[in-house]
Amino acid sequence: MNLKRIFGALLTALGIGGLIYTAVLFVNSSDSNYAIKSLVVFGVLGIVFFIAGISLVRTTKDEA
Repeated sequence: MNLKRIFGALLTALGIGGLIYTAVLFVNSSDSNYAIKSLVVFGVLGIVFFIAGISLVRTTKDEA
């Protein structure tokens, strides 16, 4: 199996995990600066990892 596809799947899973964690923080947040900072940081990292992982999986060709 291709190592790039495995790494892409891992990045995608990390991105989904980051986005889910952001959603949990958003639901449980009270209005504080720490909550807003962590929402932005985890949300942006989750989106970046998710997009990078999907892009890596899509552009890697299957070679038998």
